[in-house]
Amino acid sequence: MNDAWAALKADTFRQYGEFSWRCLLNGVVSRRAFRVVVTMRLCQMAYSSRGSLRVFLLFFRMLHQLSTQLAGLDLSWRTDIQPGLAITHGWGLVISPNARIGKNVTLFHGITLGARHRIAPDGERLVEYPVLEDEVWIGPHAIVVGGVTIGRGSRIAGGAFVTESVPPRSIVSGNPAVIIKSDCVPDVSFPAPV
Repeated sequence: MNDAWAALKADTFRQYGEFSWRCLLNGVVSRRAFRVVVTMRLCQMAYSSRGSLRVFLLFFRMLHQLSTQLAGLDLSWRTDIQPGLAITHGWGLVISPNARIGKNVTLFHGITLGARHRIAPDGERLVEYPVLEDEVWIGPHAIVVGGVTIGRGSRIAGGAFVTESVPPRSIVSGNPAVIIKSDCVPDVSFPAPV
């Protein structure tokens, strides 16, 4: 539970540049994409609790489902997301429950982080999911699919279609995505101290 609480504080910091109860409540009331992050963290807190908070898991799950529908995005409460998530706008955002997202990641609207199915040489079906390392920035309508790793501090330009891993501190753009700059500075507004 402490991990989920620390993550929620970091998520709030990413929105406002500070954590306070006022900021948290303001975000819940006035920012639909942030509300989804809060309900996700509440589900995670209840799930990991060994105490009385566990009885609220079903209620928090229903609240999270309602929040995602009202925000127009698809984000499972079970997705492995580290502290400091910032969702900007959020409309049309789709994240596979098996994707993994690092610390201080920024996601814009229309993004897809999805699975890619492929058949191995021995005929086995493989399903792979993306991993975003810390401080990744993904622009509007970008698509990242398969077992790719987006390296720390990298930026994915809006509309990019990424099916190959991206080295740390790179900028990629296009369909298919290509590296247009290396050794870039990460773009993280209000980085949470995690």
